Amino acid sequence: MHVLLFDIDGTLIDAGGAGQAAMEQAVALEFGETRPVTDIPTAGRTDRAIGRDLFDYYSIPATDANWSRYLQTYFSLLPTSLREREGRILPGVTGLIERLSIRDGVFLGLLTGNFVEGAKLKLQHYGLHHHFRMGGYGDEHLERDDVARHALATLKEHLPDVAPSDIWVIGDTPSDVKCGRAIGANVLAVATGMYDIEQLAPTVPDILLHDLTHADQWLAQLGL
Repeated sequence: MHVLLFDIDGTLIDAGGAGQAAMEQAVALEFGETRPVTDIPTAGRTDRAIGRDLFDYYSIPATDANWSRYLQTYFSLLPTSLREREGRILPGVTGLIERLSIRDGVFLGLLTGNFVEGAKLKLQHYGLHHHFRMGGYGDEHLERDDVARHALATLKEHLPDVAPSDIWVIGDTPSDVKCGRAIGANVLAVATGMYDIEQLAPTVPDILLHDLTHADQWLAQLGL
């Protein structure tokens, strides 16, 4: 069984900044904070970590009640934010996912920093959500490595005998490479996000591609 765990933003889709815009709008609506946000990195991070940094930036008390308000409003705003921005499915993704989803011996999942609901809304918007059977998400963890460990535990509920050598993590940031290594998985890095080939090469993924239109050699290696 080949287990392929995909990141979302920068790997499967470019949402045109819809997620970050909805997060900032949620903070504005719920807490009245409208100052421009600066110096909060997003690439390769979990939504929980990004949200925590937003709360710190605006000095919003990180209570359970405030967090619940923020999440509810973010999820309500995200579909409109996705519609309003010129996002896209990234090159090669549609054909690759459709090809893999009908193959025996392939298990498609997600390994992303997105909240569960945010991931669902983004992938539903682009017509991709139904292809993925499980995932690791950024609801509870600040670090992507911990998301990967949780994803592996969830995966073993579906495939008790899965070995790390059966797993590929596909992502576009050094954090994707690092979290794949944290669970002993193989890693394919793709330069369709904020990092180019030269920036990703030092992370030493097993496969490094400009985009997923160039995945044929990798698939041949897997016998797919």
